[in-house]
Amino acid sequence: MSITANSQLPNIASENQEAITSHANGSWANLGAELVYVQDGAGRYLSFYWQHSQKFCLEPQHLVANTEGEVIFGPVDRVAYLERLQRILKTLVPEKCQCWFSYKKQLIQFELTLSPILPPLGSVANTVFVMGRLLKATVNKAEIKKAAPPPIELELALRSQQHQQLVTKITRNIRRTLELDIIWQQTVDSLGEALQLKRCIICPYQPPSEVLKVIAEYRQKQVNSVLGLEINLACEPAFAQALATLEPIVVDNPQNPLFEQKKMLVVATCNQDQPNGLIAATLGDDCEEITTADLELAKEVADQLGTAIAHATLYKELEAARQQAEEASRLKSQFLANVSHEIRTPLNGMIGFLKLILDGMTDDPEEQKQFIVEAYKSSLHLHEIINDILDFAKIEAGKMEMELRAMSLQELFSDVGNFMRLQAEQRKLSFRMQLPETSDEILVYGDYQRLKQVMLNLVGNAIKFTHEGGVTVNADIVRKKVNFQGQEFPGMVRVRVADTGIGVSLDKQDKLFQLFSQVDGSRTRQYGGTGLGLVISQKLVEAMGGEVHFYSLGEGLGSTVTFTVPLYQQPLTISSPENNNQQRSID
Repeated sequence: MSITANSQLPNIASENQEAITSHANGSWANLGAELVYVQDGAGRYLSFYWQHSQKFCLEPQHLVANTEGEVIFGPVDRVAYLERLQRILKTLVPEKCQCWFSYKKQLIQFELTLSPILPPLGSVANTVFVMGRLLKATVNKAEIKKAAPPPIELELALRSQQHQQLVTKITRNIRRTLELDIIWQQTVDSLGEALQLKRCIICPYQPPSEVLKVIAEYRQKQVNSVLGLEINLACEPAFAQALATLEPIVVDNPQNPLFEQKKMLVVATCNQDQPNGLIAATLGDDCEEITTADLELAKEVADQLGTAIAHATLYKELEAARQQAEEASRLKSQFLANVSHEIRTPLNGMIGFLKLILDGMTDDPEEQKQFIVEAYKSSLHLHEIINDILDFAKIEAGKMEMELRAMSLQELFSDVGNFMRLQAEQRKLSFRMQLPETSDEILVYGDYQRLKQVMLNLVGNAIKFTHEGGVTVNADIVRKKVNFQGQEFPGMVRVRVADTGIGVSLDKQDKLFQLFSQVDGSRTRQYGGTGLGLVISQKLVEAMGGEVHFYSLGEGLGSTVTFTVPLYQQPLTISSPENNNQQRSID
């Protein structure tokens, strides 16, 4: 049986719509569909055909003639259904869904395909064309009694509709953002409000960690907050089981006093079968059972959330990598600019002095000799810069060769002292080098030339950045066995270079050992150098089994750099162990 609405209804404004609805007087059956109808945006039937109308004692003419909005035959969740209609009319995109209808206390489930009826250009769509088929129904009172009381069936249908809406809402919210904090909080809020939970929490999970932390929470006012709580999986077997099985777990009478309700539902979020979080919901006192539909809802929400967590985490990692790459590119450009300046400065000096000599601009042999000396100093400076760059390139390429052997620490201190003392005196700075008091020679294990390079670099920096006061270099023995390259050594020697110079602010000290990074570009221009000294020193010391550390209390408060190197053999100290800090000066 098919019925068409009166052609005078204002909803059928276009000829297109009139043509479609006019087919309802018997021709809808030719489409081969069980159910065909046309509705306006308010859900009023404009035409209706259903091949089972007589079986259900349904009179289509009453549906079409009903213009007062009274629901005779319609969806159980009318609000959600009308929202779908409005969405289809707005987007002009067909949708497919399963929907429960009610008629005279009977419950009927359809599978529907809803399509907008396209209006003429310039007009707004206001009708939808629906085709469907019957999935399930309770036909008469006898069948209803055998199946279940109508209120329970209706309640289950409503719950199914609500669950589907909830999943759709959560999915939509997740897709709007990649911020994990927002995703987590929106999810617990949506679940808690829709299902009237007492509490709903989310904990991220990173295997193989055994501790979960509550990072988002929904709770009713009378329930105490557990936000920030750390949960040990060993004490919560249900949590561990959910993470292991990836299936929803129902816990009756939870032992944890924080989850004092009668029932708790726990489900793991996952991505590609790998858990990455956990949702735990404590149910209300009036909840007597958790249905299969509830478990399916929990699993679907957890799957959506797990995928969102994975995507958001990946996005953050990619964003962090992009920012690091941009920062590295910026630092590299700044580094190259400083290095090119440092190379040009001594090179220009050499060219200038030699040009003056070649052009005969010197007044006497003494002045000519002075120009040659200055050109020679500039060449040495240029040589140091190029050596730094080449050393850095070798280290980065893994081609730095080391000749590790036992060597005298006193010999190393004497060579460095002889070379650097004059520089300190020229700047009117005090300069002291001290070794621990021992009755025999202190032998360390390393590459002599490379350790000398490290010390010259550190002491040279200390002198360069100190305007008054002085520089102190000392060493002490750390009596703790260490293993390096398969050998056991009785301890380490720690060398300390301290100055009273300009220091480094606390917030900039982490830049000192970063590749291509300099604490202050203007400072580099002022004092000279490539800024590679500390990085090269760190790499060389680490290659010899030691560590480099930098300390400064702030700008203007001086700096201290320490490095360690393996102790080849245990020396005999002159003083007692408790006074073994006594040291002797190296002249």
